[in-house]
Amino acid sequence: MPVLPAPRCIGLAGPTASGKSAASLAIAQRWPVEIISVDSALVYRGMDIGSAKPTAAERAVVPHHLIDILDPLQSYSAADFVRDTTRLVDEIHARGRTALLVGGTMLYFKALLVGLDEMPQADAVIRERIDARARDLGWPALHAELAQIDPPTAARLPPNDAQRIQRALEVFEASGRPISSFQTGRTHNPASPLAPEHLVSLEPQDRAWLHARITQRFDDMLAAGFLDEVRRLRARGDLSTELPSMRCVGYRQAWDLMDAHGETLAPGQLDDLRALGTAATRQLGKRQLTWLRSMPQRQVIACDAPDALAHVLRSAEHLLGTPI
Repeated sequence: MPVLPAPRCIGLAGPTASGKSAASLAIAQRWPVEIISVDSALVYRGMDIGSAKPTAAERAVVPHHLIDILDPLQSYSAADFVRDTTRLVDEIHARGRTALLVGGTMLYFKALLVGLDEMPQADAVIRERIDARARDLGWPALHAELAQIDPPTAARLPPNDAQRIQRALEVFEASGRPISSFQTGRTHNPASPLAPEHLVSLEPQDRAWLHARITQRFDDMLAAGFLDEVRRLRARGDLSTELPSMRCVGYRQAWDLMDAHGETLAPGQLDDLRALGTAATRQLGKRQLTWLRSMPQRQVIACDAPDALAHVLRSAEHLLGTPI
């Protein structure tokens, strides 16, 4: 039987705190890969602790891409990710290496695998009009409006997901079409550098295992100086929770509590932050798993199994060949 050529890229997905970073470094120590981050928070400079960004030591082990490429004032879309990743896969392949796509922003994976339909660009006037209504009525009320015009999109969004509710309403107002109608229904984009069967997914058998890791990670972030990081971002004076960067899980909760109570949080307020931050992260993990279930050709590995890493390495060997 002929030996199939190694793919130009493979993917490693999974919910937050599922062990993707450790698994990707283990792969990088055995095969000639370069990592492309699939994470909407890691693109921002100055957001290191709260985004669980790879450390300088980890980034010294293997080249990482799409990290620290933007200021938090800027935005980064799924279309931007597809464009940049497609270029990077070509460049990494030209260096004789394989691109390893690692992260938990499932919209990016989906966009890369399935493709994107053209939809209206951001419109500042429409967004301000929607934001003004949200200030008067609250985002749950706008979520209820979205449920009337686009039930599928509303069903997958929490009532306070301001960023995505705003975008869905913006698209409808600009085009007269619900944002869900821009989905192509394709199962794979032939032009994608990533094949669905080359996506490995770390998913827990027991949600309690993932929840415990999320809680521990949030506590570790607080101990590492997360609140100081948020204070530095607030001190700039040009950032707010209206921006996609500051809506990231953890940052949004810390920012809102500092708005309400001041820069220095009392012990009880720290408990509130821990509760709010871990709850929001659990909800994020739940949404990530929902996205993953819509990618049926992925290779699922139980990340809470004792031999999870060994399974990841066996999958990598199947795709990439014998380790160097």
